[in-house]
Amino acid sequence: MRIIPVLDIKSGLVVRGVMGDRQNYRPIETPLSASADPVAVAKGMAGLGTFSAFYVADLDAIEGRPANAAALAALSAAFPKTAFWVDAGLETAAEAERLQRAPRQHAVMGTESIVDAAALAALTRPERVILSLDFKGDAFLGPPEILQNTNHWPDRVIVMTLSRVGSGAGPDLDRLGAIVARAEGRAVFAAGGVRGPEDVEALEQAGVAGALVSTALHDGRLSPEVLRRFADRGQ
Repeated sequence: MRIIPVLDIKSGLVVRGVMGDRQNYRPIETPLSASADPVAVAKGMAGLGTFSAFYVADLDAIEGRPANAAALAALSAAFPKTAFWVDAGLETAAEAERLQRAPRQHAVMGTESIVDAAALAALTRPERVILSLDFKGDAFLGPPEILQNTNHWPDRVIVMTLSRVGSGAGPDLDRLGAIVARAEGRAVFAAGGVRGPEDVEALEQAGVAGALVSTALHDGRLSPEVLRRFADRGQ
């Protein structure tokens, strides 16, 4: 069970994501870091355990503003052995390929941004792509054919439930179970609502490969001891 720490970056700072209401995200205040600087926050998270990757949501790029390229470069320099799953509002396969040119950057293609299903079919390096199936409430965000047809899903799929991000409501186990059943052995990752070890246990039992987590790391509910326990079971 992999735990992937999340960094939501806006205007060069890490912000606290709450229920997908991006206009009201504010710089994070956390006991793990004295500032909201991305490298400082990432180092605080890294002090809790060994993580093979960070998920980085570039909120400016997602919303059509200039990307946080300097922050991503600083993170890559500070963590030379770590992979970064970067959601930068990618719309096409060509954009994904440009992002993949940076060492250790894996392109997250979120359905709220993808132009159409052909963007997935056109990928030339799908092994460095993660598809994010984006939901807000019961609504699927993006081209319906991507959700309906699994043929061009890459090997890693995120189920992003925006209304549960930072909400303390728990993961959407029903939806995750349905996606796992359709994923034909692909690794499915949960995003949104993970509160602590009990939720991670439930996700593992549901066949979910990993979880994207922020709040439960910052508030201590996923402690170093708990993280070691999951790491010993195969993270």
